Parts: sequence; C-alpha cells; structure tokens
Amino acid sequence: MEILQKISDSLITVKNKKPLVHHITNYVTVNDCANITLAIGASPVMADDIGEVEEMVSFASSLVLNIGTLNSRSIESMLAVGKKAKERGIPIVFDPVGVGATSLRTATAKRIIEEVGPSVIRGNMSEMKSLAGLDAQIKGVDSTADEEDGITVAKLLSKKLNCVIAITGKQDIIAQEDQVCLINNGHPILSQVTGTGCMATSLVASFCGATEEWFVGAAAGIMTMGLAGELAQQSLQAGEGIGTFRMRLFDAVWAMTPELMKKGGVISNG
Repeated sequence: MEILQKISDSLITVKNKKPLVHHITNYVTVNDCANITLAIGASPVMADDIGEVEEMVSFASSLVLNIGTLNSRSIESMLAVGKKAKERGIPIVFDPVGVGATSLRTATAKRIIEEVGPSVIRGNMSEMKSLAGLDAQIKGVDSTADEEDGITVAKLLSKKLNCVIAITGKQDIIAQEDQVCLINNGHPILSQVTGTGCMATSLVASFCGATEEWFVGAAAGIMTMGLAGELAQQSLQAGEGIGTFRMRLFDAVWAMTPELMKKGGVISNG
C-alpha cells in the first residue's frame, strides 16, 4: 500500500535529518515527550519562556503545542511561538488535551486554532467532537465519547480548520479533507500509561519536521506509537506490568525500522 511505503520511508528521513522539535507541552509528560522524540531519531527542545520561544523556534523543524497543564504564562508563550512558527512555515502540531472539560481549555484551544492555525491536530474522540461543536463526554482529560461517525468528524474538522486531523482511539483516523486512512495498531495497555497521547503527538511532530507531507507525517507518528505499543506488550513476561511496559515502549520506538513498519503496520483507506 502506498501510504505504508511512504510511512516507512519517512522513518529513514527522520533518522537522517534529525529534525529539531520545539515543544511547549505539559509538565506531567514533558520528560517522556523529550525521550520519545530522541527515541525516534529527532531532537527535542522544551523551551517555554516568552523571552526565548520565538528565537528558539526559528531554529526548529516543527512545533508542538500541548495544553495539558495550562497557565496564563504558557498560553501567551504558545500564541507567540505559534505565530512565529507559522511565519516561518514550519508544521505546528496541536494537542488540545481536555478541551471541553473547562472553559479555560476551550477558550485557549479556540485562540490557538484561530490565531495560530495548526498544521495537524491530534486528540481523542471527545476532544475532537468538542472542537467540532458536537456533544462529547469528557472525564478529566480522558475521552469517554464513543467513536461513532469518527470519519465524518475527522473530515468535517479537517475541512473546517484547513489542517490534518488525527483522532486516536481503538481505531486511529487520519484525515486531510477527503483523504482518510485508518490505523488499527495498538493495545489497550497504552491507555493505562500516562502520556502516551502526548508522546504520540511528539512522534507526529518528529515525522512532520522531516517531511513536507503532513498527512503522511501524522499517520507515521500515530502508527509508530500503536505498533510500538503492540511490540512492547508482546515482550512482557509473567508478573511484569505497566512499569516494564513503559520502559519497553521506548525501546520499541528506538528499535523501530522500515521493515517492522511494513510487516506490522495495519493501515487502510477510509
């Protein structure tokens, strides 16, 4: 399948280019996001002070904006760095963590979308339905929405916001207007480890920083996390749990190859 070939080729490009991925992300998962970026072959920087973000992003290949742990200082930094990244034409990957759960999150997500204009938005079904103005149930920052009409939601948002949409869940949906791919990699244990969604966003930004096809970059990042989750879970022995799984997840991303992607990737057209 053409998309699977492009995904596997993009891994080689990431490792050759080693794109610098500028993050303003949440303090719960910042270390994991930095390490997963290194594991795939990219280079992370986690600068978030308003005094340096515009200068720092000028050296970057892509930008992550993650609203997991919002505060007034980080909001202004996100808006400033996002506008600078847009000016430079580098991909901006937005993770609207928990949007819809509070008015601050919802208002901030709206400002980032309107004032910055992300290249890719990655979130769970509740978050995406909230962005689309549909009814969605949110518990904290976790999704409780069902995945009914996910393709319709993804296409709708992509056209409305003029960006790539990546909805992660039991089945991952990547959409750029009417172009859709469905990814069926992953394992339920991924949802039991804090930060796997944030790490998936970092992987998306790593790939998007190395390719001009952001639809492919989004699919590559999401598929890498799902496939690595499968490989990590398969390696668990009796008595080993989420702590060992988390460690082996990083190992699986670090050891990912184009051959593993072609063999293990479960992807189809939507």
